[in-house]
Amino acid sequence: MMSDFLHILPEVQEALKSGQAVVALESTIVAHGMPYPQNLETAQRLESIVRAGGAVPATVAVVDGKLQVGCTIEDLTALATSPDVLKVSRRDLPLALARKKLGATTVSGTLIGCELAGIRVFATGGIGGVHRGVERTWDISADIPELAKSSVAVVSAGAKSILDLPKTLEALETAGVTVVGYATDEFPAFFTPTSGIVAPHRVDSAQEMAAAMDAKWSLGLKGGFLIANPIPVEFSADPLLVQHAIDLGLKEAASKGVTGKDLTPFLLRYVNEATEGKSLAANRALVEHNVSVGTAVAVAYASR
Repeated sequence: MMSDFLHILPEVQEALKSGQAVVALESTIVAHGMPYPQNLETAQRLESIVRAGGAVPATVAVVDGKLQVGCTIEDLTALATSPDVLKVSRRDLPLALARKKLGATTVSGTLIGCELAGIRVFATGGIGGVHRGVERTWDISADIPELAKSSVAVVSAGAKSILDLPKTLEALETAGVTVVGYATDEFPAFFTPTSGIVAPHRVDSAQEMAAAMDAKWSLGLKGGFLIANPIPVEFSADPLLVQHAIDLGLKEAASKGVTGKDLTPFLLRYVNEATEGKSLAANRALVEHNVSVGTAVAVAYASR
């Protein structure tokens, strides 16, 4: 029955069967994370980085009533240009499938595709987490519990800087997610490589990371890793500029009643406009860097 709602593209299926490295990619960054045509250009660029690194890309989305692992260029174009693409996490997946709507998977939705297909590495921009003002809103991303139950290593530039980073790390610890800084002792803050927060652990190579993954899952310990990979300094945005834009964006969102799953894309658009495109350039650079690292980790894990 699973095959009625799950479709793995033949190239991805063959790679998984043969033990070749596969790197999953989310589709929300295409549909909701960037404007057109930068979103489509970025999607194609990310897939080319995976291939150049010796792995097979698998962008996850909801297409024609199926959770699809791997996207064609036609799929990516539709995700980048269609005006009403659904944003799909675990809670939204059943209705998106039943109604056969085109859907872009969030981190949590992509993790479900990874777990079902058997993909162990997923590269993205930044995960969701605990929102600022959580004591009033209880707004905590579904990414955290999904990471806790999915045996997948997620490479990201930490958590999105619009979040409460200390509380996000506390929530990850409570969920049992292993958080490691990749070649850094500090937990990165998405647009910038530093946050002032010490990372719980550190690894300095793809091989070391692959060994930790092997150790955890060989013991039968379920759950994922968050590989916090800082944006390269030369591409980072001015932290004061970004923080000011976030503060203004939060006030604007509150005045307009923007909450829930609409808040993150609203804030990302606001910050991009407020920083005159500097945050978008940083976003593209950091996700490319994450995919490069994720591909190296996937290749190292596949070779064990």
